[in-house]
Amino acid sequence: MTAADISLEKAKVNLETSRIAWAELLRFFAGGLAVAVSDKLDLVEVACEFAADNKTQVASWLETGLVGLVSDTQAQAWLDEQRSVWAVVVKPWVLVQVDLAG
Repeated sequence: MTAADISLEKAKVNLETSRIAWAELLRFFAGGLAVAVSDKLDLVEVACEFAADNKTQVASWLETGLVGLVSDTQAQAWLDEQRSVWAVVVKPWVLVQVDLAG
């Protein structure tokens, strides 16, 4: 991939990213498809690496806990707080990042 291709892919993913109430994503959580992304990472960058199937980078994030399936505790807390998250779909996954503003 050229630098222009990477830039275009990031722009595309950015446009597909939106803020949504966590309650709207519970069916994906129930299906084991909701992936939490640490606020230390750029959600768009993570989504691009997932889309590119960069197993090495994704494995590194998983090992360090920066990325992982949404836990029952996280899901319940976000639901109780009526939390909004930033979300983007990278089939079959829905990547979510807590929106600290809401």
